[in-house]
Amino acid sequence: MVEGVQNLLVIDPDKCTGCRICEEACSFHHYGEFNPRRSYIQVLRNDFEGVFIPMTCQHCGKPLCVEACPTGALYQFGNAVFLDKSKCIECKQCLNACPFGGIQVDPVTFQVVKCDLCGGDPQCARRCPTGAIKWVRADQVGYQKKVDGAQRSARLISLIVPQG
Repeated sequence: MVEGVQNLLVIDPDKCTGCRICEEACSFHHYGEFNPRRSYIQVLRNDFEGVFIPMTCQHCGKPLCVEACPTGALYQFGNAVFLDKSKCIECKQCLNACPFGGIQVDPVTFQVVKCDLCGGDPQCARRCPTGAIKWVRADQVGYQKKVDGAQRSARLISLIVPQG
């Protein structure tokens, strides 16, 4: 990583097929088991509409969860928000504060958990077969969104403009 440049998780719901490999990779990395209920990322599904949206901690620039934490267990470092479980008193104020549902309670231990970016190698992004989840340099996110938007526009235009 270039000094001063940090990475971000970028999620593109248009590319998500609902395979849930991200959930499996996350739970295996953290718990050594394939259990989507223990994943720090969840794929929200609307099967009727055919929409799948991977959701995880957004690692906000001004995280409300950090402000709500009375013990300092949640803290911001660079572009990420981390949880120091040794300081957590399980008051769950962070769950109430997070507008995205990025913090959750583990269904086995009943402890607060959240995405930790797998120590800088997010397994959800590494294992995503469609590129719906990417680990991208922060200074490239805007450029990549422009490229993706141009490709989407070109595809849509080709559907409405007669060929030949």
